[in-house]
Amino acid sequence: MEEKDNQQLDENSIIQERRNKLAELKKLGPAFPNHFKPEDLASELQSSYANFDKPTMEEKSVQVVVAGRMMLKRVMGKASFATIQDVSGRIQLYVARDLVNTEDNPELYASFKKWDMGDILGAKGKLFKTNTGELTVEVTEIVLLTKSLRPMPEKFHGLQDQEMKYRQRYVDLMVNQETKETFLTRSKAIQSIREFMNQHKFLEVETPMLHPIPGGASAKPFVTHHNALDMQMFMRIAPELYLKRLVVGGFDRVFEINRNFRNEGLSVRHNPEFTMMEFYAAYTDYEWLMNFTEECIRASIKACGLELKLIYQEKEIDFESAFDRLTLVEAIEKYAPKYKREQLLDIDFLSNEVQRLGEEVPQKPSLGSLQLVLFEAVAEEHLWNPTYIIDYPTEVSPLARGSDSDPSITERFELFIAGREIANGFSELNDPEEQATRFKKQVELKDSGDDEAMFYDADFIRALEYGLPPTGGCGIGIDRLIMLITNKPSIRDVILFPHMRPE
Repeated sequence: MEEKDNQQLDENSIIQERRNKLAELKKLGPAFPNHFKPEDLASELQSSYANFDKPTMEEKSVQVVVAGRMMLKRVMGKASFATIQDVSGRIQLYVARDLVNTEDNPELYASFKKWDMGDILGAKGKLFKTNTGELTVEVTEIVLLTKSLRPMPEKFHGLQDQEMKYRQRYVDLMVNQETKETFLTRSKAIQSIREFMNQHKFLEVETPMLHPIPGGASAKPFVTHHNALDMQMFMRIAPELYLKRLVVGGFDRVFEINRNFRNEGLSVRHNPEFTMMEFYAAYTDYEWLMNFTEECIRASIKACGLELKLIYQEKEIDFESAFDRLTLVEAIEKYAPKYKREQLLDIDFLSNEVQRLGEEVPQKPSLGSLQLVLFEAVAEEHLWNPTYIIDYPTEVSPLARGSDSDPSITERFELFIAGREIANGFSELNDPEEQATRFKKQVELKDSGDDEAMFYDADFIRALEYGLPPTGGCGIGIDRLIMLITNKPSIRDVILFPHMRPE
């Protein structure tokens, strides 16, 4: 505790010293100038001149204009070296007194020597290579653009405190290249998904995030209030019902990369707000969806420059082979072979076994709902390679089309990878009368205390009454997919600003 207090005192004294420097700058004129415009990126310069030797660089006399945060500085009397970091990478500056001092500012070099780590600089000059071959800018003009008042983390260790990395992501991005690469990869993966959908003639749309009735998933919503309308509203838990309204309206293929909000727990897999890509295609079914989802995920992995057999948490995941497909019962039999088929079809046995395992028994237990609970308890975590669990029970799939051959199940799947759900899709229920009946059953569950059960959405039923063509729809969890692609153990590692308890 004493060491932490001393560190805080040291930081406070550094901040005060920097504030004093800023006060002196303000006496001289604008302290945060906005006239400097960089023209070159560090990574592009490093790449373009990587193979040029020192004499060739001298001969070329390449003039550059760069800007970035000062990450390193070595002061050596009449000349100094500094390293700045821009969005793309780092480049070294050579700052000499005789090159930067001018008649108008004869003390510029002396001022530069007092600038601090974290300050944002702009520099103009000529590229050259040092004796060790490092690409460097011989600076002829340099300007302090932004004074940093807080010290950077200890330069050799970066930002290591995990909670601080999440709370102060801006600092994490400054000092941890791995973090920056994670979010560059995230952006690349999302862009590849968008391009994949466009190539397959899907229309990107935007649907409301404030809903008068929450729907499209079984989840507890965040509740808010619209003052002008004087009405209760809900943050979106899923865009499904609005996207299907668009299919009714004639947009046969739609998708939305959307932010959803669920008022549920926090964990390495859960954040109160998260990103999904949800899509709907008329005249398709869940078999088509499974094949298409496989293609989409593989395309995203390839776009990030990865092999289809990638390593996640020191264990290989095989995206190259066809994804496995199992029913709930088949998955339990495969990964928990002590259970026999007759036991898994016995509602009394399942009820007792679920209780014995300490799992919560559904409020209105049925064979299908108990099988699902047991599956989640004993089989789900073992689904390492991509596996579709198919043919979910009707009672836990209120929006999915029932099977023509077995009314107790639906044409629905969930995709599991590394023991967690990544996607959920199904042939859409397009019978308005059946959907109304399913909604009523959900309302009964809600009235009996299930706060994740769905509301009755009369306008959605009205939309279905105009006619929804046979349609398949699927949602892919973007955050969880990015966890796999970037080899991160927690969802907080792939969300720029994850939710945290107050400090």
